[in-house]
Amino acid sequence: MNWTAFAMSVGLAVAAGLVGCFAVMRRMALASDALSHVALPGIGLALALHLNPVLGGMAALAIGTLFVWGIEHRTRISTETVIGVVFSLALAAGSMLASGEELVDALLGAPGRLGPWETALGVGGSLAVSAFVLTQRNRLVLALVSEDVARTSGIRVARLELLYLLAFALTVTLGLRYLGVLLMGSLTIIPAATAKHLARNLAGMFAVSVAVAVFATLAGEALAVHFHRPTGPVIIAVAAAVFLATLPVRRTA
Repeated sequence: MNWTAFAMSVGLAVAAGLVGCFAVMRRMALASDALSHVALPGIGLALALHLNPVLGGMAALAIGTLFVWGIEHRTRISTETVIGVVFSLALAAGSMLASGEELVDALLGAPGRLGPWETALGVGGSLAVSAFVLTQRNRLVLALVSEDVARTSGIRVARLELLYLLAFALTVTLGLRYLGVLLMGSLTIIPAATAKHLARNLAGMFAVSVAVAVFATLAGEALAVHFHRPTGPVIIAVAAAVFLATLPVRRTA
């Protein structure tokens, strides 16, 4: 692995580990995985127009995120329900727009040599997501505990929720090449679920989630190369193995 790919992998894992903590605390585990599938129609349309699929996925995720946020705050339907509807529509549209090997690559990822703009997007996007979560963590927690108290404290809760959803969407975009739309949501959820089981506070949850995500990414890439297997599924298999291995561990008070 060259240094560029290494930096991309670590940056992606750190961003996924951090943003996934709040997805788990918001009880959005399944919804977060479904949101990653919203990228599929954008990828399919980009392939049909002979454009870079990452650009299509990014556009679809941005539009889908704004759509989910708008419906949630206009109708007060839960985030999970709205994402579930959008996910079904996106999966159907994406399956019609992409087919064959292109669809498999979109679903499972197709890592390869990164271009300069992909490298810049990966490193810059990872830093932006990580910085957002770390600087806004107290506001995100307060909004999660009580929206009324958060508003009284001067926090614009709706705006904060939109920024969080956009940060999640950007994290998914960063991982499209490595894991694809089927597995990227898993990298945000499994390490965070492991951390929630083991950690006693938010700082500990961040640390454990990031550590598990980085380990799963690097170990998964090494194992995939050694056994000549697709990278994405191996990374998620490693993350899941870590989660299962920690289940017997009891968190101390």
